[in-house]
Amino acid sequence: MTKKQLKYDSAYLKMAFEWGKLSHCERKQVGALIVKDRMIISDGFNGTPSGFENCCEDKEGMTKWEVLHAEANAILKVASSTQSCKDATLYITLSPCKHCSKLIHQAGIERVVYAKEYRDRSGLDFLIKAGVELMHLSNE
Repeated sequence: MTKKQLKYDSAYLKMAFEWGKLSHCERKQVGALIVKDRMIISDGFNGTPSGFENCCEDKEGMTKWEVLHAEANAILKVASSTQSCKDATLYITLSPCKHCSKLIHQAGIERVVYAKEYRDRSGLDFLIKAGVELMHLSNE
């Protein structure tokens, strides 16, 4: 990896953290950007689907089942546009879960840059098996 690429990766990841601040979730605020040919083609943060109350946690403080993850929101935005995720890079503040990892692979994303590791590594293990390039880039 070149020094220039590392500089871009760091900048896009910082932007993903800023995007995550838009989330109404209290437990975790996660942001994602999808970049292709040095252009941001999509963004997302974790939250409820359009038209639902912007409350991500139930009375016990657990995340509601209907909350969409940041990367899923970003991928779904691309799906409703004329863009394609093929050969793109996903920048995300928290490594993907196993369910979102399937979406990432199926969308054609070739590279994932993440800041923090999710407690369950099965999503990362799947992406490795699928041949998706992973990069852990700590923001600290």
